[in-house]
Amino acid sequence: MAATWNRRAALKGLLTSTAAVGTLGLAGACVPDDKRTTMPTTLKGNIRHSVCRWCFADLPLEQLCAAAREMGLRGIDLVGPQDWPTLKKYGLDSSMCNGAEINLTDGFNDPQFHARLQKQYTELIPQVAKAGYRNLICFSGSRRGKTDEQGWANCVAGLKPLLKLAEQHNVVLVMELLNSKIDHPDYQCDRTAWGVELAKRLGSEHFKLLYDIYHMQINEGDVIRTLTEFHPYIAHYHTAGVPGRHELNDAQELNYPAIMRAIQATGFKGYVAQEFIPTQPDKLASLRQAVQLCDV
Repeated sequence: MAATWNRRAALKGLLTSTAAVGTLGLAGACVPDDKRTTMPTTLKGNIRHSVCRWCFADLPLEQLCAAAREMGLRGIDLVGPQDWPTLKKYGLDSSMCNGAEINLTDGFNDPQFHARLQKQYTELIPQVAKAGYRNLICFSGSRRGKTDEQGWANCVAGLKPLLKLAEQHNVVLVMELLNSKIDHPDYQCDRTAWGVELAKRLGSEHFKLLYDIYHMQINEGDVIRTLTEFHPYIAHYHTAGVPGRHELNDAQELNYPAIMRAIQATGFKGYVAQEFIPTQPDKLASLRQAVQLCDV
């Protein structure tokens, strides 16, 4: 895929073209009339599967939802309030809500963004709860020369005022771990131990981590031992093949069935979301293959 096809650009495109996507979804998705009665694929039920919207941004949301339901998925990741009615139409959860963040670089580790972030999260947290959802994504932001200690202290100062509201609404603020080696240079929450230390300092069940398997394989490896040790701090998982962030096939280095069994062994009850960029012409076939591979 072209280098310009990345998560940041795709998310921006989704936010700016929601109306167009919605129209396409109604007019051009080629979804059968009996879509809501189609029997879903039977999965084992040990893993709650979802998929990230941005990876399939060129598909109308209605088409993705219909396919996800038929495959047995239970949620769509990284969609905001404007798309929740479509998810509900198909009986899908917004498994990781977004829309309160500024971007991936301007986050809670920098006090200059606290006022804006606190306003946006204060507005969105009650909406997440009202819709019946639980997880709301957040980001540390870029390091910009800050030490680990400065980053932790700033994140605590920025996040702590929001945690009481999150607790009142039974919402969890979930900070994503991203690699700083390849995809997100200078991102501060780029190691599991860094995120866990922040979670310990906040001391709330309403702050957790999104352990992105792709990102953490690149930055630190040791995936199974790490997620086994730190599973109490993890609310959500993302997948993708390494290297390249593409299909979960034999061209990449991770043993996803073994990783899924390790996640299951921790007693995890949250979602595992596919977040790979398909390279095959039939993108939904690639998604189905990944889901079945991870269904242990």
